[in-house]
Amino acid sequence: MQATGRTGGSCTTGRTGGAVVVVDVESGFAEFVRARTAALLATAFLLTGDANAAEELVQDTLVRLFPKWERVQAASQPLAYVRRCVANNFINERRRPATRDVRVDAMDDRPAGTDGTAVIADRDEVWALLRMLPQRQRAALVLRYYHDLPDSEIATALDCREGTVRSLLSRGLAAMREADADSAGRTT
Repeated sequence: MQATGRTGGSCTTGRTGGAVVVVDVESGFAEFVRARTAALLATAFLLTGDANAAEELVQDTLVRLFPKWERVQAASQPLAYVRRCVANNFINERRRPATRDVRVDAMDDRPAGTDGTAVIADRDEVWALLRMLPQRQRAALVLRYYHDLPDSEIATALDCREGTVRSLLSRGLAAMREADADSAGRTT
């Protein structure tokens, strides 16, 4: 495929069976964003534990991918490609010393009159346990238990071997169980 005379890589042309096909990269990008943002935000939220940080992570990832959008469209599974980029950006951002924030949790706005305290307490406990894990373990757990991906796809997303994925999952779950048992022992 070759870029046409327009700037910014907004159109490409190619030949398919003798016919010239014009693909508008900008409209393909916009269509993908409209269709897949909710799924990407859910993944990012599970990785970051914060809605605002999730939005920033997805936005930063999409901004980085836009100039390379032809590569994304050419992938056999564009959503998996972008999801991998979200996970990698999450891991890479946490490596930078400037982004190591001290997290102070704010109280959730909960609707008055509802009694979902046990569900909320469980959810909060799982989030607290996930947040204490290293980023790669958290990413592996999110990809396995939220996206229900097999080891091979998680390995591709995290750029590691399948054995490493199993190790990350096992160690992450063990750390969560240990931390949960420790907190249960302190409260009784």
